Amino acid sequence: MATVNPVRTPNPSLVRTHCLKTPILHSTFNPQVHTLFNKRITLSFTISSKLKASQDVRKKKENVSRKIVLSDSSPPPLKNDEVSTKVESRGGVIGLVKRLPRRVLSVLSNLPLAIGEMAAIAALMALGTVIEQGEAPDFYFEKYPEDNPVLGFFTWRWILTLGFDHMFSSPIFLGLLVLMGLSLMSCTYTTQIPLVKVARRWNFLHSAEAIRKQEFSDTLPRASIQDLGVILMGAGYEVFLKGPSLYAFKGLVGRFAPIGVHLAMLLIMAGGTLSATGSFRGSVTVPQGLNFVIGDVLGPTGFLSTPTDAFSTEVHVNKFYMDYYDSGEVKQFHTDLSLFDLGGKEVLRKTISVNDPLRYGGITIYQTDWSFSALQILKNDEGPFNLAMAPLKVNGDKKLFGTFLPVGDVNSPNVKGISMLARDLQSIVIYDQEGKFAGVRRPNSKLPIDIDSTKIVIVDAIGSTGLDLKTDPGVPIVYAGFGALMLTTCISYLSHAQIWALQDGTSVIVGGKTNRAKAEFPDDMNRLLDQVPELVESSLSSQSDSISA
Repeated sequence: MATVNPVRTPNPSLVRTHCLKTPILHSTFNPQVHTLFNKRITLSFTISSKLKASQDVRKKKENVSRKIVLSDSSPPPLKNDEVSTKVESRGGVIGLVKRLPRRVLSVLSNLPLAIGEMAAIAALMALGTVIEQGEAPDFYFEKYPEDNPVLGFFTWRWILTLGFDHMFSSPIFLGLLVLMGLSLMSCTYTTQIPLVKVARRWNFLHSAEAIRKQEFSDTLPRASIQDLGVILMGAGYEVFLKGPSLYAFKGLVGRFAPIGVHLAMLLIMAGGTLSATGSFRGSVTVPQGLNFVIGDVLGPTGFLSTPTDAFSTEVHVNKFYMDYYDSGEVKQFHTDLSLFDLGGKEVLRKTISVNDPLRYGGITIYQTDWSFSALQILKNDEGPFNLAMAPLKVNGDKKLFGTFLPVGDVNSPNVKGISMLARDLQSIVIYDQEGKFAGVRRPNSKLPIDIDSTKIVIVDAIGSTGLDLKTDPGVPIVYAGFGALMLTTCISYLSHAQIWALQDGTSVIVGGKTNRAKAEFPDDMNRLLDQVPELVESSLSSQSDSISA
């Protein structure tokens, strides 16, 4: 029987094949080695022969010849064109396909590139906080004119062309986010996952020199590796024994933390992108007692914005009122809201205030502002009349509202009347036709005031609530990402420690390393090694017998 084991030599260009040339089987079998053709493939044979009768030889002659065919002539050589075509096709097309993803991954996982991406994203975010977002083009024409550019070159053309008026949904910003996400995924795939795979392997060291090359190493002259394993297990290590070798580790979860950090950052960027491209936003100022439809207020912020059934909900402002400090300043303002479906059924009612919004169907309604809508008065016991209050410009951020009550002929070109001013809903300051101070009245006080033979009673001050509405599907994803980022950041501080040991006669050689807390690791190791019991003479003989066995 012949067993054929081909062995390749380092140089594939020169291949030499050795075969056996045998005569007809005789009682003795003397193989002779011959070279058939100039190839360097060496065939090693294991030959075993037995003396058999002539009939047995004849019966098996045909079967043997069918299994192994030996020839004195060399096989026809391969054509150079065929060889070169196969090599080129394999090395050209397939090799390029295999190399291309690796090259792309190596470029994307480059640390300087990732740092540059983060710096560019941070710069655009800072620029987005400086440039007013979401304003009309006329605003930028006036704020950033071409005749007086900012920094000598920055005008409204830069803002509107590059999309900096909606920075966080602009193609440049979103493109950088996508590139940053690809870099994080490439780094995770090419660096972090292989590190975890290596850390999970049970890597035994069978050489004393290799153990002594670790960051920490020591030798226990009279000790048992089994006792060391018990001590390490008590300290929280996972211990593995294989003959005279020991391997132990703990804190493997710390190796997974960088992967978790990358995933958390991807969640944050994905949530932020979804918020910028898939949200609806709007604001409205509604007088007390009036209604509005949510869908009429909200406007899309990006190409992924999709309305929901809640957009058809009608909101009714039942009441608006304010709280005041003792000094008279506004402390808080509240709005009593009712939500109605298409059938007119009230589905929700809530009184909102600053930092206490209403949420319904993925839509959030915030209390953000207030205004003075109208002043309700009685004139000479007639009415009531609603006088619209207009905001007046004053220095500073304080509000001032005013209205005018005509007296006499309203068609006269020089019409005169009574002026009324208010800073809030508490009190109304009244001036006569000459602009002189006439008095102050509180709404609902029912106290009349006579001005130029006109009797006026302030019945009520009707306020308007300022509401901001938005839908933001990316908020849960961003919150989850930040939660995962905080958790994985804390986990990353856990040390991944590895310990190797080798029983060398009655001595135990111990070595170890860690990726964090390198200053404390030697002290921890010394404390553990001090707990390993010392073997006495009887224990040494039994230990030697067990090792030899």
